[in-house]
Amino acid sequence: MANSRAARLAPVIEMAERAEREAARQLGHCQGLLGKAEAQLGELERYRGDYQQQWITEGRQGVSGQWLMNYQRFLSQLETAIGQQQQSVNWHRDNLGKARSLWQQRYARLEGLRKLVQRYLDEARLAEDKREQKLLDELAQRLPARDQS
Repeated sequence: MANSRAARLAPVIEMAERAEREAARQLGHCQGLLGKAEAQLGELERYRGDYQQQWITEGRQGVSGQWLMNYQRFLSQLETAIGQQQQSVNWHRDNLGKARSLWQQRYARLEGLRKLVQRYLDEARLAEDKREQKLLDELAQRLPARDQS
């Protein structure tokens, strides 16, 4: 009986495994997107550092007003891009957290179902062992009775 209970859960386990695999795939995808967003942010920040170093180098030699205006305008655009990229990184981090939470839920459900099936199988094995022991005990009781007759 417990074996049949375990067998009836097989389709449920398959569905839970598919859901867990899909959640794990989505988690990996989100990790990849976050990595790309962080890399882009790093590139923008390095570019800003290089550009600021260029200001120091050019500024020592003297610059025109036009050059300074262009520098400030470009630096402002670069700061805006960095801010937007930081927002993108934050958004991807949030998505990653949600994906991780979903995967953890699905993994926990799958593990719970597996433990339940294992418990059913253990119960079935125990019941079968008891049945066999009872049968052996009955046979053992009959044997001496036959020897005496």
